[in-house]
Amino acid sequence: MSRVIIATHNPGKLKEFLSLLAPLGYAVTSSGELGLPEPEETADTFPGNARIKALAAARASGLPALADDSGLSVAALGGAPGVFSARFAAGDYPAAFARIIEAAQAADEWRAWFTCALCLAQPDGTTATYIGQAHGRIAPAPQGLGGFGYDPLFIPNGYEQSYAELGHAVKDRISHRAQAFAQLAAALKA
Repeated sequence: MSRVIIATHNPGKLKEFLSLLAPLGYAVTSSGELGLPEPEETADTFPGNARIKALAAARASGLPALADDSGLSVAALGGAPGVFSARFAAGDYPAAFARIIEAAQAADEWRAWFTCALCLAQPDGTTATYIGQAHGRIAPAPQGLGGFGYDPLFIPNGYEQSYAELGHAVKDRISHRAQAFAQLAAALKA
């Protein structure tokens, strides 16, 4: 595998993928750059949705494809938004942040975790999935301008800054996505 398709149309996610894949030396393009359609995410789990996206890109391109499905789970919301993180925000992250902070305050429960399911699919339909999680807490207010999505709201355990404040170098070492990529890299080297 010297060339891989990243099954995403999300520029923030693509940027993280490129950084995490750089040490592995693969030529990378995205399904967005190839004009491939985004499949409907109909699974109710992170691994299921990652598999749907990776298989669609691998079959459409004839090349190996990587996809992830990831999201933020909040203890005060019973683990929501979880697999529905993008739909929960519906493009309005400030409103989503306000709902999450309000729930955390009302329950006095600030624990949260990010999950990433990373799926590598081959054009023949074979897949391998790797799961990473990062535990932390919800910030009392959005913090920082870096990153994307829920990054300004999540403070990982062991830090006092949000993902959005930590910068790419730190986030690329500790994040849920970095953990899943470390598993992928180990599997590719085996």
